[in-house]
Amino acid sequence: MPDRKDTYVSPLSTRYASEEMQHIFSENFKFRTWRRLWIALAKAEQALGLNITDAQIAQMEAHKDDINYDVAEAREREVRHDVMSHVYAFGKQCPDAEPIIHLGATSCYVGDNTDVIILKEASGLVLKKAAQVVRNLAAFAEQYKALPCLAYTHLQPAQLTTVGKRATLWMNELIEDMANMEFQLSRLKLLGSKGTTGTQASFMELFNGDEQKVRRLEDLIAADLGFTGCVPVSGQTYSRKTDAYFLGVLSGFAQSAYKFSNDLRLLQSFEEMEEPFERKQIGSSAMPYKRNPMRSERISSLARYVIIDAVNPAMTAGTQWFERTLDDSANKRISVAEAFLAVDAILNIYINVTAGLVVYDQVVRRRVMEKLPFMATENIMMESVKRGGNRQQLHEALRVHSHAAAVKVKLEGGQNDLIDRIAADPLFPLSKAEIETHLDPSLYIGRSVSQVEEFIQNVAAPVLDRWGGETVESELKV
Repeated sequence: MPDRKDTYVSPLSTRYASEEMQHIFSENFKFRTWRRLWIALAKAEQALGLNITDAQIAQMEAHKDDINYDVAEAREREVRHDVMSHVYAFGKQCPDAEPIIHLGATSCYVGDNTDVIILKEASGLVLKKAAQVVRNLAAFAEQYKALPCLAYTHLQPAQLTTVGKRATLWMNELIEDMANMEFQLSRLKLLGSKGTTGTQASFMELFNGDEQKVRRLEDLIAADLGFTGCVPVSGQTYSRKTDAYFLGVLSGFAQSAYKFSNDLRLLQSFEEMEEPFERKQIGSSAMPYKRNPMRSERISSLARYVIIDAVNPAMTAGTQWFERTLDDSANKRISVAEAFLAVDAILNIYINVTAGLVVYDQVVRRRVMEKLPFMATENIMMESVKRGGNRQQLHEALRVHSHAAAVKVKLEGGQNDLIDRIAADPLFPLSKAEIETHLDPSLYIGRSVSQVEEFIQNVAAPVLDRWGGETVESELKV
């Protein structure tokens, strides 16, 4: 065997994805599911009258989890067919059942049905981890729902929002992704027992043309595997658009996490917020003082990969010829697995970061107060008009004073003296003390507090009721 250090190993396995998600895409999960499907097929065929004994099924059940990989791999080197190699290996462990294993089925009976089961299991794990992020952000939003901060349009300071209200924006996008995933899961069905070209001809032969039994066969298999049913029609495979749908949802998760990570990277640059920074963590090999947002940067990096990877199944779906072609296989087994593994990694980091977000309240307030005089000008103007001032004259005076104050700040490096300029202008019938009453940041946050409370109660809480039943710890590796 080659030394592992001398061969390529995916960083999704070694650095990023959790053991739980890796298990879902493991050989053990795959081949044990194949055996579950063969057992489900045999039990359904027996129930519908085929000559299959309880002893044969019991023998299969006894060996459903102990895969004899050495036999299967040796056989595959001879026959170059993975499914038939595992049929052979299973038969060696279950000699009495060997004649009826895979009876009437084609390779996609185990391959595609297993892939559907994997989609279901992996999606459930994504939803569980996304719910933990929502839980973290909901607690954060509640804590900081009333802390005013600068809001930005075009990355330029606009009016105010609150730190907590901004967190609801991150939550809302993630919850939308969860709803999309739930929708795809609600319509996910097994391929079932469709046969070589989807006509179920082999099963019609087995059941002597009894269509009712052939239909019932699929119902029994679906129920055994925990599904509501099988797809109504197919070629040899389930439609590859299914993979495209799910990776489209995963791309959405990546987009939402990307938005959060970029916002946090900017906020860390502004010194308003930071991701967690461990006591012995090193930010830079050259600059000991650095506290780089490396976890948020990793989210951004992995998110780009997922967004691009979502193109793969779309291309595959569009190039399936007639009832099937095998150019989907190599691409599918890489692109689908890696999309889920990468989103799992993103959510691991997202959980970790949101569980330990740091807010520098005083920096947030200082930055607000630097800009607040400009934002308060409309209120100052309105109050001055109430006391007899001319709105057009006041507007022009405020424009001139604002630009002069901006020059003092930007070109001269001075303090914002806009309030002093307005107080000294006889056009404004307000004292400096009266003007300063308009510099309370809480006057400019609108319904931010109520919006946070309503969002947590009406939107986040129902999601957590469905998927947030247990706390999920981040499995951040490095």
